[in-house]
Amino acid sequence: MARIAGGASKLTQMTVPTALAISAADPGGGLLAADLLVFEALGILGSGVVTALTAHGIRQPGPAHDAPTAILRPSLESALATRPPFSVKVGVLTTVPAVRAVAKVLASVAVPLVVDPGFGPRSGVRLLRSTVVEAVVRDLFPFAALVTLNLLEASALAGFPIRNEADTKTAARRIQAFGPSAVLVTGGCAEGPNVVDGLLDGRTWHRFESSRCDLPPGCGAGGLLSAAITGWLARGETLPDAVSRSMALVQLALAAGWPALPLRP
Repeated sequence: MARIAGGASKLTQMTVPTALAISAADPGGGLLAADLLVFEALGILGSGVVTALTAHGIRQPGPAHDAPTAILRPSLESALATRPPFSVKVGVLTTVPAVRAVAKVLASVAVPLVVDPGFGPRSGVRLLRSTVVEAVVRDLFPFAALVTLNLLEASALAGFPIRNEADTKTAARRIQAFGPSAVLVTGGCAEGPNVVDGLLDGRTWHRFESSRCDLPPGCGAGGLLSAAITGWLARGETLPDAVSRSMALVQLALAAGWPALPLRP
């Protein structure tokens, strides 16, 4: 896959953008289901590939059934052939063979790839083993247009605790050395009245600050954000604009009572 940090080529009025989400399915309507709902809200035709069926709850872990690679790979190939995407989001992958299979197929798909590994959710329910995280970093980061991480995840990958914005910049640079064109670190896990998110796009640092809102347990705001970014990239936005628009969209959605109410672009 080409390392594309911007969006798809300029869309004509007759073009309906498409996007593909690759992730696990959970009983709470998050993960893959939420990705597809965000795509729909942005006027995008969405396709989805299920990597695992999980019974993880908001506050406690549950059993999971991993999709065999014998099913996962042809499912992904079929999705790409049936509805070629303008952008792709990779969310939760639960096994090393799944990571390798997805990476091998996506390596030849020249559209923006957003990777949101989701291994350190705010709920504290850890979904991924360390070997899977290592595989994602090794096999998917090198050709990602964007990697999205919260502070906990960025700290783990950078190898030190993030305490301020300067630390966030340093962590983003270290993570960028793994290969992605850009790194977004969200600051919702930090304390304080405002949330500061940072995007390292190439060598340029973009700072986004917003008022903190009360999040319901397990709301999956990070997943909504990465899905919205994927959607805006499919619509042809540049990466900084896609991130900015997505942050505003997620803020509106959460204020409106997500997931009870639909999103609006």
